[in-house]
Amino acid sequence: MEILPVGGYEEVGRNMTLIKSKDDAVIIDMGIRLDRVMIHEDTDTSKLSKSDLVGKGIIPDDSKINDKIKAIIVSHGHLDHLGAISIMASKYNVPIIAAPYTMALIKKDLSYRRKKKLKNPLKILEQGKTIQISPNMSIEFVRVAHSIPQASMIVVHTSEGNLVYALDFKFDDSPGIGRKPDYKRLKDIGKEGVKVLIVETTRVQNEGRTPSERIAKNLLEDNFLKVDDSKALVVTTFSSHIARINSIVRLAYVLDRTPVLLGRSMEKYVGIAERLNLIDLPSESHIYGNPNSIKKSLKRIKKEGIEKSLLVVTGHQGEPDALLTRMSKNKVPFQFSKGDQVMFSADVIPSPINVANRFALEELLKMKGVRLYKGLHVSGHASMEDHRDLLNMLQPENVIPSHGNLKMLATYAEIAENEGYTLNKDLFLVRNGQKVNI
Repeated sequence: MEILPVGGYEEVGRNMTLIKSKDDAVIIDMGIRLDRVMIHEDTDTSKLSKSDLVGKGIIPDDSKINDKIKAIIVSHGHLDHLGAISIMASKYNVPIIAAPYTMALIKKDLSYRRKKKLKNPLKILEQGKTIQISPNMSIEFVRVAHSIPQASMIVVHTSEGNLVYALDFKFDDSPGIGRKPDYKRLKDIGKEGVKVLIVETTRVQNEGRTPSERIAKNLLEDNFLKVDDSKALVVTTFSSHIARINSIVRLAYVLDRTPVLLGRSMEKYVGIAERLNLIDLPSESHIYGNPNSIKKSLKRIKKEGIEKSLLVVTGHQGEPDALLTRMSKNKVPFQFSKGDQVMFSADVIPSPINVANRFALEELLKMKGVRLYKGLHVSGHASMEDHRDLLNMLQPENVIPSHGNLKMLATYAEIAENEGYTLNKDLFLVRNGQKVNI
């Protein structure tokens, strides 16, 4: 079995991996690196060329792929896993396989690049199902939890053995939306035998287990019940975190406020989730993504009384062009007043740019007398003991950590060594472009 790490093995983002067994090869994920050019959920990459994106390290460099590819498999709907499909997939002209919600996001991303239509067939694979790629290879989606609906571990079944691709996951028995992870199937796969595990390392340095989404809901509820009813209430979180947004919307009615979701990405992610019946928004709620529609809604809310609405907006990382930043700089028909309340239901993604932008945003809000509530969040990524649990479930013969910088990969290597693996024997720390034969 041959594994070619194309992207995501020395950074968080631009995930892409080639898996080859005998003469059959598939690509798993085609993502972008969000922090390279301050791309976030509200950003349209359609105006950037492929060469520019590769040169800037924003999308993977697939120039070393010389194999005939059978399919492109997508693990879930985050941009760091599918954001490059509209740019890169046409080169291969093979089926793109994804779960229903993920596929809807791929189609939406493709619609932004109208000038370049993909000829790739789009095939939906439900979680718990398997699709035959060739006589030698089949693909299975196993249900796990994450911060977006229908995230899957991908099992590549081959005559040489099974490979499990675990990017991204958490073990959460109360995920808010959808069912809990399919532990039984993971254990059964472990009994069948796993030749290779490729696994994320994003939060591996966090000790213990990652708390359940239920905890985030409780944190939000505790803070919502203590808000000043006469002041503005603004909540910011990931637009793709549908379970979190569902909790926020439901809690709005406890306060007798109308939820108003604002931002291009809010309209995209939540709108698709609603269309696929993954979320049932109350009829009184509103979603606006178009800049003109956002301005009109803010004018109306101001006229009717800001205390009657709960605003759910983009911009939790302090991105310069995101809505919350523009609100703080009076670039939209909204002005924060002393005593207004902003809740951050998202942690800062740990890059220097994000940290700086978030700091600047918070300071600006404080200068206006805004009350800030932070830490109303739990991660969608596995922590240290979750990783041990996965190793014990699967008992893989070989392990390749991914989805992290060198510190994250090294931390995972220490855990794996404690579980009996040996570096460069059955545990491999690899860089982008460094082929591994197992």
